[in-house]
Amino acid sequence: MFIQTESTPNPATLKFLPGRAVLDRGTADFPSAEAAQASPFARRIFATGHVTGVFFGPDFVTVTKTEDVDWAHIKPAILGAIMEHFQSGEAALDGAAGTVDHAEHSGEDAEIVGQIKELLDTRVRPAVAQDGGDITFHGFDRGVVYLHMQGACAGCPSSTMTLKMGIENLLRHYIPEVTEVRPVGF
Repeated sequence: MFIQTESTPNPATLKFLPGRAVLDRGTADFPSAEAAQASPFARRIFATGHVTGVFFGPDFVTVTKTEDVDWAHIKPAILGAIMEHFQSGEAALDGAAGTVDHAEHSGEDAEIVGQIKELLDTRVRPAVAQDGGDITFHGFDRGVVYLHMQGACAGCPSSTMTLKMGIENLLRHYIPEVTEVRPVGF
């Protein structure tokens, strides 16, 4: 098994591409070892040590490390954990635990929220996945869109710029009712 790695805009996060499907659908975020209890795969990665977060995309795994260690020291153990998982035949998740998607929203803004989710799914999420992360809709209130950033995006030095200059401008261009974009869940 050959696993490729890619750097991300977040220097504490590395993207691992196993060349196989990681999840059948959606994404899964494990911001701590405790959150990973519902995932045999994420538990294996946390067990390697010096890991502060694990994120699964459809065909990639993003791992965030502690600041006190270099990638050269922990990367071999993480690669081993990923190989071990795929050789085990276990599922990445126990049921739907940990999977993340857009928050539900109903009411008078339902049409606007539908447009926001459509733009996020078609224009934003594919680009963010290239960097090893994901962005999901969290809420909409009086023109303000609340987004949840995960994987390499969470805590990334350029995430604020991405939100304000990229996503906010895109949403405001296509949806006049949107006045601002704010992050949640940092």
